[in-house]
Amino acid sequence: MDAQTNTVGSVASEQDQVVALTDKAVAMVKAAMQRESLGPEYGLRVGVVGGGCSGFSYTMSFDNQPKPDDRVAEVDGIRVLVDAASVEYLSGTTLDYVAGLHGAGFKFENPKAERTCGCGSSFSA
Repeated sequence: MDAQTNTVGSVASEQDQVVALTDKAVAMVKAAMQRESLGPEYGLRVGVVGGGCSGFSYTMSFDNQPKPDDRVAEVDGIRVLVDAASVEYLSGTTLDYVAGLHGAGFKFENPKAERTCGCGSSFSA
């Protein structure tokens, strides 16, 4: 499959995918979208912002307006949007959904994270 140039509304090839989602994460994102009655024009926006215990924090939200510099990929029927500033920090990351004694939630498995916080939502790179 050839890589495509990403513009608003285009979908990247698999090799351009910034964030991968496990089957469990896909199921939970789809369930959340259904609960919130979001249509197919919505996608999962994943990003990084400064702050948190370790320097950076992960962000997730639903968005129906891709920005011109977004990397957009289709992952098992979910459009995943990543802003240009977050790409370098998230490249190669896998988003999972885990349940355990401390509760359940999304977990970022980021190979670029040099250090993570016990809360699981912040890291340093």
